[in-house]
Amino acid sequence: MTNKAMRRWVWVHKWSSLISTVFLLMLCITGLPLIFHEEIDELLHDSVKPVEQTVTTAKPATLDQIAASAMSHFPGKAIQFLFWDEHEPNVTWASINEKYDGDPSTNVLARFDANTAQFLDAPDFSTRFTAIMLRLHTDFYLGLGGKLFLGLMGFLFVIALISGVVVYGPPMRKLNFGTIRFRRTERIRWLDLHNLLGIAAVAWLVVVGFTGVINTWADLVIKIWQFYEVTDMVGDLRDRPRPEKLASIDTVVKTAQDKLPDMKPRFIAYPGNMFSAPSHFMVFMAGRGAVTSRLLQPVLVDAATGEFVETRPMPWYVSTLLLSQPLHFGDYGGLTLRIIWAILDVIAIIVLISGLYLWKGRRAQQRAERPSRDARLATE
Repeated sequence: MTNKAMRRWVWVHKWSSLISTVFLLMLCITGLPLIFHEEIDELLHDSVKPVEQTVTTAKPATLDQIAASAMSHFPGKAIQFLFWDEHEPNVTWASINEKYDGDPSTNVLARFDANTAQFLDAPDFSTRFTAIMLRLHTDFYLGLGGKLFLGLMGFLFVIALISGVVVYGPPMRKLNFGTIRFRRTERIRWLDLHNLLGIAAVAWLVVVGFTGVINTWADLVIKIWQFYEVTDMVGDLRDRPRPEKLASIDTVVKTAQDKLPDMKPRFIAYPGNMFSAPSHFMVFMAGRGAVTSRLLQPVLVDAATGEFVETRPMPWYVSTLLLSQPLHFGDYGGLTLRIIWAILDVIAIIVLISGLYLWKGRRAQQRAERPSRDARLATE
């Protein structure tokens, strides 16, 4: 590589790092507790436990019974979603709004015993430590603008990683891998540590940085899917009004399961909200494997009759988003993988801090050298 090309790479690495480092440091710090959000929530917050299903227990409650229980606890309100969390197999969640077509961000989330249909609790997630960390991690409490800004910082971070490999690769070939020159100056020791940790974790850093960028596009991806795919699935039926009497929820889910027998329901969107149409339910089915359980396929069901209308796989851009979200937080491999993710996150924090230290030291060195350089130029 020519000296001119190397100088360009150094410039790219310097400025992409400087612009993004402070924000990426904040993301790494807030992301660390989010890796263990389930354990933290369980430690800090009590929740009512559902009845454990046993051989002698009567049949589980029907979804219609759970929906009726939800309406009895929230009279005059509207269910927008029913969904399940794989970590709580005996719990069914209901997402409830003032109106069936209201803003889902204002919904109340309520837990119901899947075996008895009894109301368990309605936890307020907004004030939880992990919820605050999540908002800081995703959008700085600035909504879509904050997400897109953090996406830009993530993109610069990926550029900084790639340019860092290019810049520091050739010089490091002169040293054995893992060498830290303890007998040199403090700045050289920090430089060796920065390079060692950076190159050791570069693959992970690129993956987490790139998936983070994808996740910042979630709102836009969903809106594109709604505009094109949902509109096309509903077709000429989109102008039909919401029926006064809805079909049985159990019938709706059975219709979806009959159409996709190898999949299981993940959540149900009631007619009229942002994930369905006024005259239709949308049942989102998921696979049963470690990876396929993260992918969804919507099934459109007539809200009045419970009859099948259409189903189609999610487009590639939605599937990419669905796969990137758990990969970003290490949710694929249980606790062991999340511990590895946490260790790598700490390494990333050290890389970012050491990068700031090296830049600050370089600036101080340049200021110290400037008077002698100016004096030398004055005598020439």
